Amino acid sequence: MRTHQLVLSWIENELSAGRLAVGGRLPAERSLAEQLRVSRTSVREAIRILEALGVVRAGVGSGPEAGTVVISDPTAALGSALRLHVATQHLPVADIVETRVLLESWAVAKARPDAPELDEAAALLEGMAAEDLPVADFLALDVRFHLALADAAGNAVVSAMMGSLRESIQGYAAELTSNLPDWAATVSRLRDEHHGILAAIRNNDGALAAKLVAAHIEGYYKEAGLRP
Repeated sequence: MRTHQLVLSWIENELSAGRLAVGGRLPAERSLAEQLRVSRTSVREAIRILEALGVVRAGVGSGPEAGTVVISDPTAALGSALRLHVATQHLPVADIVETRVLLESWAVAKARPDAPELDEAAALLEGMAAEDLPVADFLALDVRFHLALADAAGNAVVSAMMGSLRESIQGYAAELTSNLPDWAATVSRLRDEHHGILAAIRNNDGALAAKLVAAHIEGYYKEAGLRP
């Protein structure tokens, strides 16, 4: 085992045992190196890996922001990995769309009608109703709307997975807009569909919400020439 992996294993064990928790700080670099009998370089390498994974945030200097703090941002690593694999074309866009349909259909079917995230979704719909909204702004609000619906299901893993898909969804949705025959007509349809999905959730009709969100997602990509 490489020495930086010893550091990673120690931190994982500390988290699992509850001796480290979100908001807590790792021992100082020198102290941790001495404790584990590894080099400070190995400690730094392990911390860089954990930063990339969204497990810690390393601060420098002195004061309340200094030191390496345990955080929880699972979307950081998942999102980066997905973007890279999409770029290599190892993960086809059609497969990501299909995965999105599976996740969102489940999420809206399970979403609670009184979930506070639905108020956020409603506010985002108001933002999407603005006239002459630039394409990029509409798509950014659209992604946030779908994430809010996923969060309303109350499943942390599904929320993390949807969050990790965020940039990929927004990126390939933007690329496909040039294939749409009439963007204004598409926007009008998407707005109506958004309202229908939200209304179904509010009415506690998860089955209808799941059906509507699947048709909504697949309809956009079929219109743009993509066949999931």
